[in-house]
Amino acid sequence: MTTEMADLLDASAPAERGVARRTSKVAAKRDELARAAFRTLSELGYAGTSLREIAANSEYSHGVLHYYFADKLELIAHCVALYKRECVASYDDILDGVSDADMLRRRFVDRLVVTMTDDLPTHKLWYDLRVQAMFEPSLRAGVYEIDSELEAMIWRVVSRYAELADSEPVLDSAGVYAALDGPFERAVRRFAVGDEAAPADLSAHLDALLRAAVPRPS
Repeated sequence: MTTEMADLLDASAPAERGVARRTSKVAAKRDELARAAFRTLSELGYAGTSLREIAANSEYSHGVLHYYFADKLELIAHCVALYKRECVASYDDILDGVSDADMLRRRFVDRLVVTMTDDLPTHKLWYDLRVQAMFEPSLRAGVYEIDSELEAMIWRVVSRYAELADSEPVLDSAGVYAALDGPFERAVRRFAVGDEAAPADLSAHLDALLRAAVPRPS
């Protein structure tokens, strides 16, 4: 390497680090704004929320929100992606220390039910956004990415459950995801309007579905 090339590389390194720091700060600020906007979004939903309404219910001005997000769609998509990824990450430990199929099934079902009740606003907004993606092309890539992450998370657990049960799933990953997502979405709708029986019903439905999806050898 020539002296001139070395000098150029040495000179560009601080600039590259500066760009990386700025990029990181922007990403952190977008996450901060999304968290601040989440309560308004979860209460009013996609159709009932504007950037001005979000700003009015947070400490940030409309100008700040618009600086970091082109429009309401981009903010909502970022907000749901942030929370859904955190939701997926909350299942990272579900397989830890489990060597029994029945224990894993119960642990997984219990975690799904707790997630449904404790993170209800997140799920309400997620299902709202997923429907809107059929009409808003700009949302489709983000929704597909989240859907794929959720499907992969569920498949990791179900695959391990099948191994522990010395069996094979009767559905592929997409089929298992659809089978579990249906009752989950219904429970979200029920619990959102005050149906206190929704968690117990969800637990029973998910348990039965997992047993059916991974039949035990006779």
